[in-house]
Amino acid sequence: MGRGFTKSEEQLKPDPKFGDKTLSRFINCIMLDGKKSVAQRIIYDAFEEIEKRNNGEMPAIEVFHKALENVKPNVEVRSKRVGGANYQVPMQVNKKRQQSLAFRWIINTVRAEKGKPMYLRLARELSEAARGEGKAVNQRDQTHRMAEANKAFAHFAW
Repeated sequence: MGRGFTKSEEQLKPDPKFGDKTLSRFINCIMLDGKKSVAQRIIYDAFEEIEKRNNGEMPAIEVFHKALENVKPNVEVRSKRVGGANYQVPMQVNKKRQQSLAFRWIINTVRAEKGKPMYLRLARELSEAARGEGKAVNQRDQTHRMAEANKAFAHFAW
């Protein structure tokens, strides 16, 4: 018997500095080994770096939200087995999955890059994503291209 949904949405508290639930969820995704204070320091230092770089033109929280909007995918391909063959079927992505994919892509690109402190890498990736550039946006574009290329199999989506 299924257990239904958890109360994680209700239990999520907004982050202490900006009062934003989306940012709080992003902090939770960055967090490793339960070290939330370290994750918060990374985020807030990255936001300070963003503010420094754009000379106060746009608040860092707006840069963050713009970056998320630019990274969120509209469609993705899912593997579907039909008659002994696997097809990459393009499907719409719901809002919650869009957000989690955007988080995952940003965090993975930041963690893959080595050499600089995490907050500097995150600040650079967020500001690039807000401008519509960067590796996370490239991943979104690649996903959209794959869905476009496999549009012929869209009738298998059920």
